[in-house]
Amino acid sequence: MTKPNSKSTSTKNLYKTDRKSLFVGGVIVFCIAISPFLFYTYESFPDSQIWETSLFKIETSFPSWYSFAWYFTGKVIPLYLLLLWFFTCKHWWHWIILVPIAMYSFQLWGVINESNDLDELEIYLILPLMLILVPSVYLIRAKLFNKVRNDNLSDFEKELQRKRSFWGQLKDLFR
Repeated sequence: MTKPNSKSTSTKNLYKTDRKSLFVGGVIVFCIAISPFLFYTYESFPDSQIWETSLFKIETSFPSWYSFAWYFTGKVIPLYLLLLWFFTCKHWWHWIILVPIAMYSFQLWGVINESNDLDELEIYLILPLMLILVPSVYLIRAKLFNKVRNDNLSDFEKELQRKRSFWGQLKDLFR
């Protein structure tokens, strides 16, 4: 590894990096800060089933466009914030955020399709994702903790095969 010859060059590179990260951070903060304003856009929709303007006329199966927009923003804004969190998180466990992202995505799909069972079906659609994602994240956690503790994998396998009571297993999860 070589050191830079002059301090002005390293300071200049540091300034560029800091400036870029400040800009990206500022954009992310702005995106989070406008989320309440985006949520309350539902109040600008008409309180009737037919929305008629000089350009278009559309109808909804919801009681009104106001309630459709309320359901829509109630699903889009948390999804928007979860996606921001997922793409900006640098922790090893950020993959588990995909579970609520999938849940809100399925709920949003139900709102867009104007389905009557808005929040009832998505658990059956999310279950396969959870069956893959949750054990995977737990195994990543276990391998990371083994590396931190300098344990080898044979000890880890012996620990997994050891017979324990339900309370013993639960206690081991939180150690």
